[in-house]
Amino acid sequence: MTGQAAPADGEKSELSRFVTGLGRGVAGALLLALPMLMTMEMWYLGFYMARERLLLLLLLNIPLLVLLAHRIGFEETFTWREAIRDAIIAYGIGIVTSLVILASLGLLRGDMPASELVGKVALQSVPASIGAMLGRSQLGHDDDEEEKETTYPGELLMMAAGALFLSLNIAPTDEMMVLAYRMTIWHALVVALLSIVLMHGFVYAVSFTGGHELSPETPWWHGFVRFTLPGYVIALGISIFALWIFERLGDSSAVEIMLSVIVLGFPASLGAAAARLIL
Repeated sequence: MTGQAAPADGEKSELSRFVTGLGRGVAGALLLALPMLMTMEMWYLGFYMARERLLLLLLLNIPLLVLLAHRIGFEETFTWREAIRDAIIAYGIGIVTSLVILASLGLLRGDMPASELVGKVALQSVPASIGAMLGRSQLGHDDDEEEKETTYPGELLMMAAGALFLSLNIAPTDEMMVLAYRMTIWHALVVALLSIVLMHGFVYAVSFTGGHELSPETPWWHGFVRFTLPGYVIALGISIFALWIFERLGDSSAVEIMLSVIVLGFPASLGAAAARLIL
């Protein structure tokens, strides 16, 4: 009897952890994606955004979710097969959450063309699925779970995920383009310097939990060169991608594009730094 009860208890415990992970995923999708679900620019993008760019965004989101799942999945993952399973679940949560919220807010109607309905839900499902995946780490871990050691490429991946998530919040808005239009080159230099300083200080100097504190023997520039500068480059790269995918560059000049990238790079760099603390 005892031998039969032990496996049953183990299966129940595993199911309980998985259900808890799903609950955290739904909560993460709501908490982190709700600002975008209630942003007018995102509603319109789902209607007129070029479908090839939307498809590219959806396709790129899949490997990102798989990599995130391997790091923080809904339950502890040991194989890539389990990570792919968790990524599919996160995408499903993102789709269902987006569909329910948009419909509840009256943004999906029966008289809309199918392309608009699908476009709105598909676009919103990207940040919602990332939020679902991040919900597990942000809303807590089980006490008996061990922290996974993060490799250097894993650190860079976390930076990219954090930068992408905040970029998706801000890149579609008109306010970002207005800021870039009003800025001068000197303003851009100040913003870029401020981004780097805050990014470095946010992770190292403040010594938040999860940050990479430097030992007394480590040269001061080591963390700056190894993490902060690559992280800022990643943030700028993600910013360029977000602006392009949302068709915010248009026929802009090289200077206008640079200013827009630096403006978006400011929150993207903070998102990159924050992601390394919470994941």
